[in-house]
Amino acid sequence: MKQRFHYFATCPRGLEDVLSAELTELGADDARPTDGGVAFAGDWALMMRANLGSRIASRILWRLVEKSYRSEDDVYKAARAIEWPELFDVSKTIKVAVTGVGCKLKSLDFIGLRIKDAVCDAFRAKHDARPSVDTATPEIRNHAFLTERMLTIYMDTSGEALFKRGYRKETGDAPLRENLAAGILRLTGWKVDEPLLDPMCGSGTFLIEAAMMARNIAPGRSRTFAFERFSRFDAAMWADIKAKVLAQEQPSAITYIYGSDDTPAVLDAARANLAAAGVADAVVLEEADALDRPAPAEAGVLICNPPYGIRLEEQTWLDALYPMLGHALKQRFAGWRAYYFTADLRLAKLIRLSASKRTVLFNGALECRLFEYRMVAGSNRK
Repeated sequence: MKQRFHYFATCPRGLEDVLSAELTELGADDARPTDGGVAFAGDWALMMRANLGSRIASRILWRLVEKSYRSEDDVYKAARAIEWPELFDVSKTIKVAVTGVGCKLKSLDFIGLRIKDAVCDAFRAKHDARPSVDTATPEIRNHAFLTERMLTIYMDTSGEALFKRGYRKETGDAPLRENLAAGILRLTGWKVDEPLLDPMCGSGTFLIEAAMMARNIAPGRSRTFAFERFSRFDAAMWADIKAKVLAQEQPSAITYIYGSDDTPAVLDAARANLAAAGVADAVVLEEADALDRPAPAEAGVLICNPPYGIRLEEQTWLDALYPMLGHALKQRFAGWRAYYFTADLRLAKLIRLSASKRTVLFNGALECRLFEYRMVAGSNRK
C-alpha cells in the first residue's frame, strides 16, 4: 500500500474552491478548502505532480506534525520530536516562517526561534553539527501555523513560490501573479477552444497562462523544487512523473487567444514573455486602444485587469475611462462574457453595466473584485 501523507496548498484568498477542484483533478484525496488554501492527502508522487501541475497553488506544504500546545516550550518539544536529520542534510540552509490566527503567545518571532533551535538541536544530537540559517534564499523552508490551541508544522516542498514559473523576462509596473491569473481564468469558466481576448494585456500574464492551459503545458516544467533537496527524493520517480506530464503537451494545438495594448514598449515586453514561455505562436498580439478594437470573434471571453489609480489625477482619468469601457462592450462585444479584475471598486458603478456576478478576491493583502458582464445586445444598460 502506498504511504499516505497530509499536505496543505496555499493560494490567493478567493481561489480556494477552484484550487480544490484542480488538486482533485491531479489525484488528491479529501481536498478541503479553507481560508487561504486547501488541505488534502495523497502519496509522495501526488506531491510532485501538484508542484509540477498546479496552476493556482502558491506553495505545497507537507504536514509533519499537528498537535495541541499551551506554551513556547510545548512548541519546542513538538518540533524537537521530529526526526529532522532524516528529512534533509545538515549542509542545507534553513528558514522558519511562523503565522498565527488567534494565537495567545506573546511573539510569533520568538516561536520561530524556538522551532529553529529545535531543528538545530536535533542535528547536533545526531551529527554534532547544525544547519545554517538563510532568511533570503534558504534551501529548506519550514512553516509553522498556530491557532489558539493547535500547532501545525510543515515542510515546504515547493521552495520558490509556485507562481514563479521560470519564464518571466519582462514585467509591467505591477504584474499580476501567474497563479492569480490562472485562478481568475478558471473562475470565468473559459474553455481552451473558446476565443479569449485581453484588450489591456500588459506584460501578457493572462495570455501566457491561457496559452499554457490550451497546450497542456505544465506550469512548473521550467523550474526546480525544494523536494529535490529532501533526503527521500527519488530522482527516478521524479523523472518518470515529469516525462509523462511533458508527453501530454500539445505544442501544435490551435488556439484562439488574442491580446492588445496601446503602448509598443508594453507589447514588446509581452512578446518577450510569450517567447520565454514557449507560446509565442499561440497568441495573436496587436497594437490597439481597448476602447476602439473590435471583437475578434462573434462570441468569447474578454478578460481585463484595467489600470488602478491611487493618485487623484489617476482616479479622475479612470472616472472617465470606465464609462467608455462599458460603452465599448455594448457596441462591439454582444455575445461575449466580459470579466474585469480590479482593486478599484468604483468600476462597478462607473462602467454603467449590470454585473451578473461579483467575486471577492485578494491580490496579496489588497481586496479586489472580479466583475462578470454577460453581453447580450441591449440588455446590460443600467
